[in-house]
Amino acid sequence: MPRKVYLEDIPLDEARRRFEANLAVQNILEQTGAEAVPIAEALGRVTATPIWAPLSSPHYHGSAMDGAAVRSEDTLGASEATPVRLRLGEQATWVDTGDPLPSTANAVIMIEHIQTIGDEIEIMAPVAPWQHVRSMGEDIVATELVLPAGRVLDPVDLGAAAACGCTEIVVRRRPRVAILPTGSELVSPGTDVKPGDIIEFNSLMLAGQVTQWGGTARRLPVTPDVYPVLKERISRALDEHDVVVVNAGSSAGSEDFTATIVGELGELLVHGVAIRPGHPLILGVARGKPILGIPGYPVSAVLTSELFVRPLLYRMLGVPAPRRPTIQATMTRKVLSPMGEDEYLRVKLGKVGGRIVATPLQRGAGVIMSLVRADGIALIPRLSEGVHAGADVTVELLRPPETIEQTIVAIGSHDLTLDLLSSEVGKLRPGLSLSSSNVGSLGGLIALQRGEAHLAGSHLLDEESGEYNLPYVRRALGDRSVVLVNLVHRDQGLIVAPGNPRGIAGLQDLLRSDVRFVNRQRGAGTRVLLDYQLKQMHTDPSRIEGYRREEFTHLAVAAAIAGGTADVGLGILAAARALGLDFVPILKERYDLVIPRDFYEAELLRPMLDVIRGPDFARQVVALGGYDTSQMGAVVGEL
Repeated sequence: MPRKVYLEDIPLDEARRRFEANLAVQNILEQTGAEAVPIAEALGRVTATPIWAPLSSPHYHGSAMDGAAVRSEDTLGASEATPVRLRLGEQATWVDTGDPLPSTANAVIMIEHIQTIGDEIEIMAPVAPWQHVRSMGEDIVATELVLPAGRVLDPVDLGAAAACGCTEIVVRRRPRVAILPTGSELVSPGTDVKPGDIIEFNSLMLAGQVTQWGGTARRLPVTPDVYPVLKERISRALDEHDVVVVNAGSSAGSEDFTATIVGELGELLVHGVAIRPGHPLILGVARGKPILGIPGYPVSAVLTSELFVRPLLYRMLGVPAPRRPTIQATMTRKVLSPMGEDEYLRVKLGKVGGRIVATPLQRGAGVIMSLVRADGIALIPRLSEGVHAGADVTVELLRPPETIEQTIVAIGSHDLTLDLLSSEVGKLRPGLSLSSSNVGSLGGLIALQRGEAHLAGSHLLDEESGEYNLPYVRRALGDRSVVLVNLVHRDQGLIVAPGNPRGIAGLQDLLRSDVRFVNRQRGAGTRVLLDYQLKQMHTDPSRIEGYRREEFTHLAVAAAIAGGTADVGLGILAAARALGLDFVPILKERYDLVIPRDFYEAELLRPMLDVIRGPDFARQVVALGGYDTSQMGAVVGEL
C-alpha cells in the first residue's frame, strides 16, 4: 500500500503560518454556525449574535425598601418640630421591597422612619422625588445592548440576560472534534494486558482538552494499523465532524499511514515540526476541514494539541485563546537541548529564599507523570543549545501562581515515603504541597548549597567515620546552620525476580557472568553505599555486568528487574514489594532530611514536620515494608 516516508523540520512559526493561511483561504475559521440554547445551559458558551434587551429591568417603578409609597410633595416641611401626617389609602400606601408603586406615588419612606397613628402615618423628615425607588429601566432599558457577540458567557451574563426577559441565547455551535486513536497494539483500560499491549489513554486526555477549550469531543474506537480501514474511518470522521484528530501513526514507520491518507483525502500541509516533544506532527485540510495527525507518545500528544488544536478551536468559536500567566524562574540544573528544535521543558517550581526556582522534570515524550507533576513549561528556543544552571527562564504556568509559594521543594535522594508524605501534607494543610525531585543524595546537598531547595533527602555513608550524612553535609554546606531530621531507617538489599531464579545471595554474586545488574546514578546514596561495600570487598566494579547502567529511583531499578532487562539491583524493600519482587536484605541504613535552620524554623515546613512526628504517618510507612520508624521526626544532627 502507498506510504510516503518523509519528515520535515519546519520551524514552529512556519508550520503555524502554513496551517492558518490555508484554513483562512478555505474560509474554515470561525464557521461553526450558531444555535439557540436555553439560558440555563449557556454557561461558558460564546454568543453568536448581540443580545438586545426585549424588556426593561425593572419593567416597572418599584419600591427599593419596606415602607410607605407617597408623593414627595406631600412630605415637604416635615421635621421633628413640625411632623407631617399622611392618610393611609389616600396619601400613603404600605409597600414591601419590590412592590410596584401606585401610579400617584414617586417616593418611598423607610418603615424605620414612620410612626403609625390610627389610619395615618407620621413622618419627621421630607423625602426627595424617587427616593428609595427602583425606576423602570434603572438597570436595563428595553432595546439596550446587554451582551455583544463573541462574549464567553459567565454566570452574571446569564443573570443579566434573564433579567431582561431572555429565555434562550444564540451561541456559536461547539466545534465537533473526532479523536481517532490508532495502533494495533492499543487496548482499552481495564483489559488484562500482556507484553506488547499499550493501554489507550491518549484519547481521554485529548477529549478532555477539547472540552476545556469549548469543543465537543467524540472518542472513536481504536483503529488498527490497517491502511484501508484507517482511510475509511478518517473519511467517515471528516463527514461527521468539524475537526479530525488522528492520534499516532504520524511518523515514518512501516505502519504509519496518516500522512499518506491525509494527502489522498485532501492536502498535506506539514509533516514534521521542529519541536520537542512532538516532532512527527501532521497538519492538513480535507473536504474543507482541518485534520491533524498527533504523535502517539502521550506528552507529545498533549503538547501538540495545546499548540495547534487549542488555538484552532478558539478561532472557530470566534474568541482569542486565553493566555496563561508566566513567571521568571532560576533553572536549578543545566539542560542540554539539540539545536534546531524548540523544546518545551516541564518544570517544578517553588519559592526558596526569596526567588522562584525551576527544577527540570523527566524529558521523555512518553513520561506522562512529567505533566502530572509539572507546575509549568519552559521554552528552550530552537537556536540555543540549552540552559545553564542558574540561568533565568520564562515559565508558562500550569498552576495558579499562588500555589508556588505554598510548595515545599525537596531535592535529593528518592524514597517512597516522600510520595506518601506529600499526600499527607496536602490533607493536613490544603493548598500546601511537597515537590520532590530525585537527583541523588549528593545532588540534593548541592541544591541546598545553591539555595535551590528547602530540604534534601540523604543517606550518605562516610567511608572513614562510618557516620551517616553529617560529614557530607559539613563538606557541602560549610558553616551554614543545618538540622538533620530522621525520616526512616530502611532495609537496603538486592532486588531480584520473584522466586530469586538466579539464586542471588549477596553482593559477591554480582560478579557472576550470568547475572545482569542495574545500578543507581552517581551521587545517589545507594550508589555510594554499593561502592563502599565493593571497596570493602576489594572488588573492581568494572567486573560487574551492568554496573554502568544507571537509574534515578528505586522504583526504576525494580521496574528494570520486573521487565526482565536486569536480574538484580541494589535498592529498598518497599520498591521490591511495590512491584511484587523478591528481596535479599544486606543492611539497614539511615535516611535523613537535611534542612537549613532558617527553613526548619519557618512556617512553611511546620505542617510537614507535624505529619512526620505524628503516629498515623509512621503506621502508614511501616505498612510499606522495610522501614523502621523508631526515630522518625527526631533531630539526629545539627550544625
